[in-house]
Amino acid sequence: MARSIDPEDYQHVARPVAAMPKDFAAGFQIPPHAHPRAQLVHAVAGLMWVETEAGAWAVPPRYALWIPAGVRHSVRMVTAVAMRTLYVDTGRVGRLPRCCTVIAVSPLLRELIVAAVAEPIEYDEDGRGGHVVALLVDELRASPAAPVHLPMPRDRRLVRIADRLLAEPARDDTLEEWGEAVGASPRTLARRFREDTGMSFAEWRQRARLVLALARLAEGEPVGALAAALGYRSASAFAAMFRRTIGRPPQTYRPGVGDGRA
Repeated sequence: MARSIDPEDYQHVARPVAAMPKDFAAGFQIPPHAHPRAQLVHAVAGLMWVETEAGAWAVPPRYALWIPAGVRHSVRMVTAVAMRTLYVDTGRVGRLPRCCTVIAVSPLLRELIVAAVAEPIEYDEDGRGGHVVALLVDELRASPAAPVHLPMPRDRRLVRIADRLLAEPARDDTLEEWGEAVGASPRTLARRFREDTGMSFAEWRQRARLVLALARLAEGEPVGALAAALGYRSASAFAAMFRRTIGRPPQTYRPGVGDGRA
């Protein structure tokens, strides 16, 4: 019998963790929604773009996004995606994040997610399925957070700036220039960026470029062209930033390269 690909079938099962496999075509969009259970969204192949009111995340294969229960979110498949989702009853599984968090997926965690999907939905809690899930939860708790979260500002003036930078990431306007465009002083904009996002304006702009880079690399854009489109003086400067932040060169996130393939 084929495993259900309806998320509703996984919300009330008599197990603390329920694993669902589902594949999507490039460009497919899941409109804003929420689940009764917390959710770990992971793609064994492909790249997703996930948005909530609090921010946006690029989620490539080496990462997963933890979404607490009840948080409304939308998902866009940047490329074809082989999604493997865990729905978690946090009432039975404690000590997990209370806010949306991107985590680095270790090879062990990836294989445990795949193994959980292969088990029956109502797996034997005293058998292999129960042992897989117990180790999976331990590995999930130990997984470090990853710097691919782009917190979105709420101040309407900052929203105008953020939207423009996401559409034109190479723009290098100063806060003085942005202030003239949106009707606020540079000092006010700087303060509000820190209050709304927890980051300085410069830090937010670099993070935006990084998140966009992950999505565009997955679509196959050459590194040199991408570096120029994001406002870097050279491909080497972009690659240095990328490797310093992500821990791998940008070439490994292009389609068909290693486990970052699309």
